[in-house]
Amino acid sequence: MAPSLLATSDLHVNRSENQDVVRDMHPTDPGDWLIVAGDVADNVADIRWALSLLAERFARVIWVPGNHDLWTPPGDDVQLVGPARYAHLVEVCRSLGVFTPEDEWPMWGDVLVCPMFLLYDYSWRVRPDMVPMSDEEALATAREAGVVCTDEFLMASRPHAGPAAWCAERLAETRRRLAERPAGMSTVLINHWPLTQLPLQVLRHPEFSLWCGSRETARWHLEYDAAAVVYGHLHLPRTTWEDGVRFEEVSVGYPREWQHHDLVRGPLRRILPAPEPQEPDPFTAWARERGARWESVR
Repeated sequence: MAPSLLATSDLHVNRSENQDVVRDMHPTDPGDWLIVAGDVADNVADIRWALSLLAERFARVIWVPGNHDLWTPPGDDVQLVGPARYAHLVEVCRSLGVFTPEDEWPMWGDVLVCPMFLLYDYSWRVRPDMVPMSDEEALATAREAGVVCTDEFLMASRPHAGPAAWCAERLAETRRRLAERPAGMSTVLINHWPLTQLPLQVLRHPEFSLWCGSRETARWHLEYDAAAVVYGHLHLPRTTWEDGVRFEEVSVGYPREWQHHDLVRGPLRRILPAPEPQEPDPFTAWARERGARWESVR
């Protein structure tokens, strides 16, 4: 077989069952690259273990952070927070030979592979009544509904005023880098959080969309000539299409979730070369056979 650009995310290897999933991950060709689109683990030691194992097996590993990677939980040997924690994780990755959003973006053939760290700014509002609200009002409404992302307790943004300010900085820097590529060059855009609102339409709790990215990226797949977009975060592994662009949600998720569908798509998703179209996508077929919506395994 020819080498492939593969992807996975939301490995959550602090769960022993997920550690076994990672131990079973192997390339199909010695030249395979692997994208890890965030949420490797909740602590630095587990992140290092998983990325070290994968870096030994794959020709190249590309990592972007997820919110869990940026948590500072009690008991973690590394008590850095916010940008300092992210910078530490970048150095951990570099020590393992793993590419990060801070490194020069690599080429897969004639396609630029773009690992991005963009965060969220509370601007996705799937619940219609939240649209006219301020961020503070929307967050209060979510709390009243009993929906609060654990980030609000375990992920700090200092010295930024909050995740929205940190997100604004990341958006500006990433836009600058994307604009510097040659005009018309195809890209694979990689981010832990979704770039568009479509994937959020099936959330069981629409209030959770506040923690799912930024509406500033809604047209990036068109603006930056995406051949594919890779993301995770939602634990709803599936393939969707927007404006003729393929979007791949590549998460493994928690054991209670993936054991329901038995990783029907597999823990690794091929991004390039583009897989043969399947109608319906295997995960979608699994959900339809059981009369279930995607959020039923969230």
